[in-house]
Amino acid sequence: MLTEFQAISIQQELRQRVITVDDLPQPVQIIAGADVEYDKNSDQIAGAIVLLDATTKAVLDAATHVMAAPFPYVPGLFSFREMPPLLAAYHKLRLQPDVIICDGQGQAHPRRFGLACHLGIELNIPTIGCGKTRLIGQFDNLASERGATASLVDELTGEVLGLALRTQTGINPLFVSVGHRVSLETATRLVLSMSDAVRLPETTRQADKYAREALKGAVY
Repeated sequence: MLTEFQAISIQQELRQRVITVDDLPQPVQIIAGADVEYDKNSDQIAGAIVLLDATTKAVLDAATHVMAAPFPYVPGLFSFREMPPLLAAYHKLRLQPDVIICDGQGQAHPRRFGLACHLGIELNIPTIGCGKTRLIGQFDNLASERGATASLVDELTGEVLGLALRTQTGINPLFVSVGHRVSLETATRLVLSMSDAVRLPETTRQADKYAREALKGAVY
């Protein structure tokens, strides 16, 4: 098993490969959601990747993988814990997505290399970080209406890490950041397009559902 020091070294090396401009099919036709669920009574975790039609949001394909957590719970190093089951699930898919929206951070991470970046580099596929909670950075002046954004800024350096995005009027924002091969503008547009009715994008909602079912014994 990797040590914490080794894992940090890997992040610092691989973050140099992240591409922050659009390098994805146009138009985007298949959008995937990726999520990991933890069993409360054991060390088992389930990774799920679900492919949706970008227009209709219909599920086109889904795969899951359940395994023992391969890395301890260390803040800032979640990708080493969550990526192995996601990679295993990805390789079970019959179709390939144009882009993956991850339930987690991309560059909005202390070392600018969250799960979305790591998964994108590993698979060489466009990825987006879409966190439910803020890991790092501050934002101001976020309007209340759907579609409003505010820059997520590193307090020490002034670097823009991502955006706080209001997907529904008056509801707490999501935190969008670049994963790999997607610009922040495109990442934000795609997350909003998948969040018609509720706060979370349909990609995340479906991946969460499949991961929870996998932990209960369902096989995909």
